[in-house]
Amino acid sequence: MAAIQTDDAVKTEKTPAAEIPKTLPLVTVYKSATCGCCSAWIDHMKDNGFPVEAHNSENLKEYKVKAKLGAGLGSCHTAFVGDYAIEGHVPADDVKRLLTEKPDISGLTAPGMPMNSPGMAVKGSKPSAYDVISFKDGNTVGVFSQY
Repeated sequence: MAAIQTDDAVKTEKTPAAEIPKTLPLVTVYKSATCGCCSAWIDHMKDNGFPVEAHNSENLKEYKVKAKLGAGLGSCHTAFVGDYAIEGHVPADDVKRLLTEKPDISGLTAPGMPMNSPGMAVKGSKPSAYDVISFKDGNTVGVFSQY
């Protein structure tokens, strides 16, 4: 989904299917062995056509450093796809848009663990608004999408 700034508000729109790569690249995920929400996010990515390779790790900090993630942008798992890092519960549509548009950034993050983001849905819970943030070399670039 693309975030579009207008005079009144930010709207979100989907990337046209014709622009999405036909064969999606491998998503390599580093997560804690005990984190169920990470596994649910992996299922979300698979359900959206991505091949996924998951690795359990006791030292996730090294992958966050490799991702060039800045302070306050972290979440429970770190993934790499193509030339980009994906931190946390970023929706598959945003990853597809990232791969289509190829911006000059290090990656995307959904900081923390936003309720009702992919992998964090809880039946009967109130949806919470959250942003997907683009970052480069440890610094926030801007809002990539809003939910």
